[in-house]
Amino acid sequence: MNKLYDRALRLVASQQSDDLGIALMKIAIAVIFLWIGWLKFQPYEADSITVFVANSPFMRFFYAHPAEYAAHLTKEGVLAPAQRVWQIANNTYAFSNGLGSLEILIGTLTLSGLFSKRLGMIGAVLAFLTPFVTLSFLVTTPEAWVPALGDAQHGFPYLSGAGRLVIKDTAILAGGWLIIVDTARRMLAGRGQGA
Repeated sequence: MNKLYDRALRLVASQQSDDLGIALMKIAIAVIFLWIGWLKFQPYEADSITVFVANSPFMRFFYAHPAEYAAHLTKEGVLAPAQRVWQIANNTYAFSNGLGSLEILIGTLTLSGLFSKRLGMIGAVLAFLTPFVTLSFLVTTPEAWVPALGDAQHGFPYLSGAGRLVIKDTAILAGGWLIIVDTARRMLAGRGQGA
């Protein structure tokens, strides 16, 4: 039994296993950026990021009327034509389309790391840097925390749905860093071999 256990550990600890893990991390990060980037072109997704963008000192200037966002929020799946008109005037959809394009680019570049170290490195660096912006929403967005509506569990550390959406970016941050490190090693090894 110990021999079987040792063989399993050696297999998991092998270079091939490490290579597979990095490839899967590239694919996972690419899937997240490609899928969520595509969703940014859908009005419901653009509406749902309004709370983050409107409250962010780094992004609010993209909106025409960021201070008015709270009166124009809609729940996912609800079609509110009057709110859509406001969102258009607010530049919500144009900004979301631009952000979606950037996310699709990051996902594509990260995925290209399976074939091109240089393009993959650019994607990994962008994937690593993105969470620094999104995680800042935990500080700037009041809706990231459970509101004080009577329950004892509210405010920090009680993440709302919006906060739980943001906190997952810590995994993208770590995964991006692992890809950067692996790609840098491979680039340096390629130089040593005259490549």
